[in-house]
Amino acid sequence: MKPRLLVTRKVFPEVLEALGRAFDIEANQADDEWTRADLLARVADKQALYVVTSDRVDAELLAAAPALRIVATGSVGYNHVDLAACRERGVLVSNTPDVLTEATADMAWALLMATARRVCESEHWLRAGHWKRWAWDQFLGQDLHGSTLGIVGMGRIGSAVARRARGFDMRVIYSNRSRAANEAELGATWVDRDALLREADHVVLVVPYSPATHHLVGARELAAMKPTATLVNIARGGVVDDAALVEALRAGRIAAAGLDVYENEPALNPGLLAVPNVVLTPHIGSATRSSRLGMAMLAARNLLAWVGGTELLTPVALPPRN
Repeated sequence: MKPRLLVTRKVFPEVLEALGRAFDIEANQADDEWTRADLLARVADKQALYVVTSDRVDAELLAAAPALRIVATGSVGYNHVDLAACRERGVLVSNTPDVLTEATADMAWALLMATARRVCESEHWLRAGHWKRWAWDQFLGQDLHGSTLGIVGMGRIGSAVARRARGFDMRVIYSNRSRAANEAELGATWVDRDALLREADHVVLVVPYSPATHHLVGARELAAMKPTATLVNIARGGVVDDAALVEALRAGRIAAAGLDVYENEPALNPGLLAVPNVVLTPHIGSATRSSRLGMAMLAARNLLAWVGGTELLTPVALPPRN
């Protein structure tokens, strides 16, 4: 008998076709997010689980799925998976790094340029019929060329963001848990986080979410930034204190922000919808067909490797047992 696989979200047909050769699949074809009770009921007899970031894999779910042996998440981040609980139960976990690096770096720049040059704010104003004349001081934004870019998190995506800064002749500074081996290649200079916040004209956040990075940027950090600075978050919701950001934007403590991720998404802090100097996108950093299909296929290939008895392509390191 084929092992039983639960796929929690609608996915590309070619991915299901590949998985169908090795698995007995129950898949969410409607793409309506299941309730927690539905998820727990459906996973009860499954050996494999294919999830996305909104699916919480924790001790409760593992207890409801005694046959579960592998969790493949179609994402780079895996803070929605309780690794310790999986390790205790002997459940493997895989993620999808690398595939989305370039698309997400492109998105960082899309947000950075739209934010610094007030693209969305001015478009909304124009569409509302307010443009009657040209003026010297109309929607003055911030320069990108020749400015200082601060990157918090110099991993794969942070490095790709830094490489793109060369075309703008930017000074690149970064903060990371350790010095990046490629900093000379990138022309980037390590500084501590407080110095980065003080010096950067534009700050891009590219760190994974964990308890250590929860509200990494809050009221204190926003107050340390230049009043002309912009902030871009393509990392994870929760890395920024969204309530503190709303207050900083209202008060003009920073010039603008561009966000692709949010605390408690898809719910938003309502204040974000009320301030004009923020660009908001619905977690689409990796949303090109090639990247999303690549992520989905990599998750599938990890599942197929498990069925075939070979090593996972991109396993997540599980914590040791106590």
